[in-house]
Amino acid sequence: MLPLIVNFTGRKVLVIGGGEIGMRKAASFVAEGALVTVLTKEVLASPPQGVAEVLLREYRPGDLEGFLFVVAATGDKAVNDLIEKEAQDLATLINVVDDLERGDTYFAALHRQGDVIVAVSTSGAAPAFAQWIRSEIARLLPSNLGEAAKTLQAERNALHAAGITTEGRDWKPAIAAALASSADAASNVAERK
Repeated sequence: MLPLIVNFTGRKVLVIGGGEIGMRKAASFVAEGALVTVLTKEVLASPPQGVAEVLLREYRPGDLEGFLFVVAATGDKAVNDLIEKEAQDLATLINVVDDLERGDTYFAALHRQGDVIVAVSTSGAAPAFAQWIRSEIARLLPSNLGEAAKTLQAERNALHAAGITTEGRDWKPAIAAALASSADAASNVAERK
C-alpha cells in the first residue's frame, strides 16, 4: 500500500449505491471538487448538494467508462464483484465498501488544518481504530499548522523564484519560525478581540 494525496478537482468519480455510506462517500468527493455521479436503483439517503448527477437504475457493464475513481457501496456481493471486475479491466481505481478482499483503495481517517492533511489508515482492517489514532495525533498537533504551511510555501516559492533549489535544504529552523510567527499572529488577534 502506498498512501497518496490526490487532487480530485474536476475529476469524474462514480459512487454506486444510494445508502448512507454511499452518500457519505459522495459528499467527501464533492467537498474535494470532484464531479460526482451517483448510480443507484433506489435512493435511501439524501444525495449531498453538489452531486453532478443521480442515475436511478441498476449497474450495467460499461458504467465505469471515463471515471477516475469508483466507489462500490451496493451491499450486494454479486454486483460488487461485477463492478470490481470492470474496474480492473479499465484500470480504474476502486473502493469496495466494507470488503477488504475487494478493491484496491481504502479511505483514510483525516485531520485537516488548511493545506496540512494528516491521514491514518489501517488498510481497511479497523476504520474506527484509524479514527481514534487520527484524533490522538490531532490532539497533539499545534493549532496553527495551516498558517505555518502558507508561510513555508511563500518562503519556498521565493527561493525557487530566485533560482535557489530547496532540495536537501534543512527546513527545521524555518518550520520552527513559521510555527512561532503564526502562533504569535493568532495570539495578537485573540488579544485584540
